[in-house]
Amino acid sequence: MTLAETVDRDANRALRQRFDEVYGQYQRLRSGLDELRAKLAELRVTERSDDGQVTATVGARGELISVELAPAVFHARDAKALSRKITLTVHRAASAATAATQELVTGYLPEGQGSAEFLRSGDFGALLGRADAAFRDEGGARG
Repeated sequence: MTLAETVDRDANRALRQRFDEVYGQYQRLRSGLDELRAKLAELRVTERSDDGQVTATVGARGELISVELAPAVFHARDAKALSRKITLTVHRAASAATAATQELVTGYLPEGQGSAEFLRSGDFGALLGRADAAFRDEGGARG
């Protein structure tokens, strides 16, 4: 057997192992999608205003599901203040839902992926860093 044949066989074996690894990750991701969809459909986040008079519940996408007002909220008769309190509480609930959704989704993404780190941190550098590294590697292989 020549050196070239040995190198080709070793390279093919390494490629096959990498393919099996990537395919395994894909299978795990795919099998978890139904579970992820169900968890996202059930996700509810509830936040209360600082004084406890307004309670807002939102879904995974921050969509408003319900707003509850304590009877005491009507004693103030300040519509603008009540509006601000409702808006702030709904925004806090939506922000918490975004964080909960991100955490849930990243649990289904393969470790070490730029997209998983981006969802955790919101850092575009994490998302683009992997592509930049691949581009540099490809450019170096060409050059």
